[in-house]
Amino acid sequence: MDLASLRRRSILAAGLVGSAGTRALAKAVPPLTPPQSYEMPLETALHEQTLMQWPVSLEVYDEAELGRVQQAIARIANAISRFEPVAMMVGIGDTADARESLDAGVALWDVPTEDLWCRDAGPTFVANKTGGLAVAHIQFNGWGGKQVHRRDGQIAKRIAARLGLPLLPTGLVGEGGGVEHDGAGTLLATASCWANPNRNRLGRDEIGRRLVRALGGQKIIWVPGVMGRDITDYHIDALARFVGPGRVLIQLPDRIVAGDPFSRAAFEAYEILKRSSDVQGRKLEIIVIPEPVKTRSRNPDFLASYVNFYACNGALIGAEFGDDRTDSKAHEVLATLYPGRKIVSLNVDPLGEAGGGI
Repeated sequence: MDLASLRRRSILAAGLVGSAGTRALAKAVPPLTPPQSYEMPLETALHEQTLMQWPVSLEVYDEAELGRVQQAIARIANAISRFEPVAMMVGIGDTADARESLDAGVALWDVPTEDLWCRDAGPTFVANKTGGLAVAHIQFNGWGGKQVHRRDGQIAKRIAARLGLPLLPTGLVGEGGGVEHDGAGTLLATASCWANPNRNRLGRDEIGRRLVRALGGQKIIWVPGVMGRDITDYHIDALARFVGPGRVLIQLPDRIVAGDPFSRAAFEAYEILKRSSDVQGRKLEIIVIPEPVKTRSRNPDFLASYVNFYACNGALIGAEFGDDRTDSKAHEVLATLYPGRKIVSLNVDPLGEAGGGI
């Protein structure tokens, strides 16, 4: 199989690979002070702007697919731009198509791209106590070398240089979608994408220490995930998200499905979270959201995750998948978790068919 054609949830031709890790209990790591005490804020903190990537690569998508994902990205960017400024990364040679689809409130930055996943390839911003920003540099390598990333592997550096921000080395290869931070010292991650030799040839504990140091946390909770069954090796941001200090939103199917490692891994994560505590020793508050069943898309690789949303200033940009029962329930849960924010639900099925989300 041509690795460049691998979709984000396609089954690998190499066959089944089990869940990563034999001991997946929450593990506290010794407090490590990041340089100048930088810390990754909770996503709901006030933003200056949102950064996004415009997909252009015909090595990744065929022409029809590319048009569909471009329009999905445009819908998201235009929705966010109603609430805060948006800057779209796009090489100077690809700006015409982007400009035609994007509202005037979306700025174009000359940063060449291949694909659209800015949470993974883009910068991980951290702030110090005086509000100074830096980029904790987690090197993107195409999800373990599975996809072309000549341009995308340089995006974090280029944005840091454009903004004149320090680039803080972390000694880690990975993606922002693989880790969550509650804004108060507790991290959550899937071992399957971090403790994976296609990214880091380090032990899980050492990776945890480096993540804690990079993001300004004090404790990391590991869940196993699934290795080798999708391009991301099962990112946490499609399964569970922090919605506040010590508060976790997790999406669960109705049951574990025989032969489906993702449903098994979801319930494994749920059991671990129920036994876990935050950095202050408080049991986690867990909110469960159901998985959609009757989705519009019949693509076998379709990723339908309500927790893969984006919180911007004054709004929450989420997805709806055509399942009236669960779409309604997801809207209700998110409105309760984010009072005062407008819940904007979008049809972004082309992203789900590419194995990702908002």
